[in-house]
Amino acid sequence: MKIISSYSGRLSKLFGKSTGGTRTLKVIFNDFPGGAEGFELMLRFCYNNGRIDINPSNLSLLYSAAKFMEMSSDFPSTTRPNLLEQTEKSLQQIGYWTWSELLVTLKQCQDLSNSSSIVEKCMDSLIGRMALSSESSPCPSTSSQDSSGTFRVSCDSRSTESLKTCFVRGTWWFEEISGLSLSFIEMLIKAMASKKFDHGTISKFLFYYQKSKCYSTSGGEKVKTIEVVIDLLHILDWSSIPCKSLFGLLRVALSLNVSKCSRKKVENMIGSQLDQATLDNLLIPSPHGANSLYDVNLVLRFLKSFLQGGIYSIRLKKVASLMDMYIAEVAPDPSLKPSKFLALAMALPDSARDSYNEMYRAIDMYLEAHTGLSNEEKMKICCALNYEKVSAEVCMHISQNKKFPSRTAIQALMSQQVKLKNLLQPTNATTCSLGEADQKGNKDDQQIVLYAAKLDFSADNERLRAHLQGMQWRVMELEKVCRKMQTQMTKMMKSKTPNRSSSRSLPKLCS
Repeated sequence: MKIISSYSGRLSKLFGKSTGGTRTLKVIFNDFPGGAEGFELMLRFCYNNGRIDINPSNLSLLYSAAKFMEMSSDFPSTTRPNLLEQTEKSLQQIGYWTWSELLVTLKQCQDLSNSSSIVEKCMDSLIGRMALSSESSPCPSTSSQDSSGTFRVSCDSRSTESLKTCFVRGTWWFEEISGLSLSFIEMLIKAMASKKFDHGTISKFLFYYQKSKCYSTSGGEKVKTIEVVIDLLHILDWSSIPCKSLFGLLRVALSLNVSKCSRKKVENMIGSQLDQATLDNLLIPSPHGANSLYDVNLVLRFLKSFLQGGIYSIRLKKVASLMDMYIAEVAPDPSLKPSKFLALAMALPDSARDSYNEMYRAIDMYLEAHTGLSNEEKMKICCALNYEKVSAEVCMHISQNKKFPSRTAIQALMSQQVKLKNLLQPTNATTCSLGEADQKGNKDDQQIVLYAAKLDFSADNERLRAHLQGMQWRVMELEKVCRKMQTQMTKMMKSKTPNRSSSRSLPKLCS
């Protein structure tokens, strides 16, 4: 022990506190770093006059042992070799280590509590090499485009890699890094993100890691892995994460009952790019015990997250189209409550839809599957329709649809009448036939207004529907007149060469 204590400040202090020359001191280290292997390496150093071969396979053990035993320059015995100093000098050569040597050292550090500086240096070196391989060309080849538009790829004679091999070279490290512990994966990914490593590549690795670990771990470890992966994805640029992969992760998270905080993070990430989702992605079954077939509340949360991210016209319209398909899919579910259906139908602003035809069809299916609704409930659901954005054919269908309240048919008709007012503006016709057609259109338009005003809302529903049907036919006829006038005017303009004076006299038929 005297030899060891001459190198170790920790043992020297223990021996200094002991009293009595003949007393035997027994020292037990239950938490010695590296266990028996680390202790043996430390003994070799001490009994070999402070000389030992330090290499990547034992550096972490020797470094941790030196820290634990206080074998540093702080120890008063300055004449003895310093193990901690020797390991730190060897660590300065980390730039010359191979990839395998870095991994071996890093894996050893997983079981060592006082090797943080080695871990940091190893991770920095690993990240640098991964980034270098990602930034470099996948294979020594060049591509060019010939006159026909076809890309030709040529590789030099030094490389025999296939295009498939070239494509995956940027992810060659996935499998080897997956052997690290979950805590080290978390440290590595955070370091990669802070060093501006490509977030798309990081997300691909995290999904790879999640899948590989879920196949080989138990239930509790699976939940922990999923939660850590979600936390790491959440710190990345969300637009770099594939939407399809997020839905897959969410389904796994729901099946494992992960924490509410983790589920909310995934939902927010999905909601931020909901315009990239498909109908199949959204058809997630309801939780156990729920009455409805699909998890409508989850989709409503997606929509809330999407709208919080700012509304952009193109993306908003894509989401509206997706929601129309989803609403039509869930509408026949007899367990879907009117409040939930209405929440889906009115979740997006009116500007999201150019046409409400699909919404009408979804409402029609819902009313058919829910025949027990009161007239008041039906009216609330029909409030989701913008009658000014439905076609004349749909208005015709509404007037004949007995599932819809009579008042909705009136609203649809009046909206069409407003559209006709905008189309059939009073104009000065250049020909008798066009002028007569225009006058006829205005006359019919006035008749429709008077006809609608005279409707008796207390009349029998069947009689009311017959009135509405006749009015709707007139609306469609007037639309035909307008289209015919537009066609005639187009032909007139093409038959003569336009000039400044003639262009002023051309009547404006339809806006």
